Amino acid sequence: MKTILHKAATRGHANHGWLNSYHTFSFAGYYDPARIHFGALRVLNDDTVAAGMGFGTHPHDNMEIISIPLSGDLKHRDSMGNEAIIKQGDIQVMSAGTGISHSEMNANRDKEVKFLQIWVFPNQKNVQPRYDQLAMDESKMKNNFLQVLSPDKNDEGVWIHQNAWFSMGLIEKGNTINYVLKDKNNGVYAFVIEGAVSVNDEVLEKRDGLGITETDAFTVTATDNAKVLLMEVPIK
Repeated sequence: MKTILHKAATRGHANHGWLNSYHTFSFAGYYDPARIHFGALRVLNDDTVAAGMGFGTHPHDNMEIISIPLSGDLKHRDSMGNEAIIKQGDIQVMSAGTGISHSEMNANRDKEVKFLQIWVFPNQKNVQPRYDQLAMDESKMKNNFLQVLSPDKNDEGVWIHQNAWFSMGLIEKGNTINYVLKDKNNGVYAFVIEGAVSVNDEVLEKRDGLGITETDAFTVTATDNAKVLLMEVPIK
């Protein structure tokens, strides 16, 4: 098994006042040639948007875009006619495909919204744009990794155009969970949202990330109560 550790403090950072954003991989004004992507995982942004503010209408194409609110409410509107509020416990996906425009605004004027914005390279170009969201069942995450995204529209969670699986776990201190990769040729990027864990003895704290390759399974042990996102993606 090979690993690459990205400590939270080493991420790119941009504070625009209305937006405070941390970038695990190169994005916008942050560029590190050693941190362009992890396989098909291109962007992992940890965003905080001030009350009443947000991203105005802007375009995307040929990218799978996933948003996971961590607190607050995010208002989405797009060129396909979708308008929705996504909140903590939800997961949203857009296949940008041939092209889509959308806006993301803090739905509240009295509190900030925090969310993860994740981009994954698709395995098909110029697909028909699509939108989906669902509420994740956090009761199934207790000391377990719940699948929240897959390549199969009939499988559990949302789906994207890529041989990728995302799983979320709420792990109580002292518990160990084994994760078996769905595709042995993939890698996994583990991101600690809250708390602290060790992954095969590699210690990870809040907002740390660990890229894991050349293995078909690994263990995650909570050294404190933890919330962990696993992103299994193609490496080549």
